[in-house]
Amino acid sequence: MKAVVADPVGGPENLKVVEVPIPEPGDGEVLVKIEAIGVNYIDTYFRAGFYKVPESPVRLGSEAAGTVVKAGKGAEAWQAGQRAAYAMARGSYAEYALVPQQFLVTLPEAMSFDDAAAVMLQGMTAHYLAYSTFALKPGNTCLVHAAAGGAGSALVQIAKIAGATVIGTVSTPEKAQIAKENGADHTILYNDQDFVAETKRLTNGKGVDVVYDSVGKTTFHKSLDCLRPRGLMVTFGQSSGPIGEIDPLILNQKGSLFLTRPSLGNYISDPAELKWRSSDLFQWIAQGKLKLNIHQIYKLSDAAQAHRDLEGRKTTGKLLLKP
Repeated sequence: MKAVVADPVGGPENLKVVEVPIPEPGDGEVLVKIEAIGVNYIDTYFRAGFYKVPESPVRLGSEAAGTVVKAGKGAEAWQAGQRAAYAMARGSYAEYALVPQQFLVTLPEAMSFDDAAAVMLQGMTAHYLAYSTFALKPGNTCLVHAAAGGAGSALVQIAKIAGATVIGTVSTPEKAQIAKENGADHTILYNDQDFVAETKRLTNGKGVDVVYDSVGKTTFHKSLDCLRPRGLMVTFGQSSGPIGEIDPLILNQKGSLFLTRPSLGNYISDPAELKWRSSDLFQWIAQGKLKLNIHQIYKLSDAAQAHRDLEGRKTTGKLLLKP
């Protein structure tokens, strides 16, 4: 089978298509024939070596949808031909993937493989951010950075489903329009406006209850100034680079703030949580409450270009690969 790996870690040019044997499922594993693969910013972290793994070459991809081929011992509940999707099992940039059964969910018949691959990782991330990390409700106001991106678009919509007021930051008027179509109550063009001053103006000087920040280095410290006293700073990505060291005293000085750096893995480790989050997403999509924006679909062999486009901030919505 064909697979894309980073060999060695580094820039997009280090991505290579290799031929490897189709693996056999071990205990608790399921072999899935991949039909659609989600591209996520975390993939670039593994490719670049920011996230270290004890293997070389490095397998990429954490999200896909496809058809079950074979189940290993202890995973017999999964039968050949079942439609399934998953997130948080690395190695999806391939024609086949071994997936631990605890990460797999059954796809509704009405849902396409493309939509499933587009929503699992970013959709469940948005779900846990809005329903668990800070349980949004009517009366809450949140600030969402990169509000027109894949995760940002999902988060804006899910925050609105929860009843919150949403302020989204974006880089261009075109992206502002996308954020508004997704339900954002206010948008801030961060290249032209001071997002701290605008956030304070929009909240009558109070600040927001929570900031959801996937950008990192360029937004983190100013985002703290957007929070109300005892507000929550949620940093869940670093598309502009690592934040660096933080003196906890700054949280005291800016209003007894809270800070968390969550990961999806800790919010779907319980099978009941995985079922809750994925079922909500599938239901909202079926009801038209959650709309997916698949920006572009690339061939598996064009994974390097997908990474260049993602890191160059040339995209809105979701990128997919097809084997």
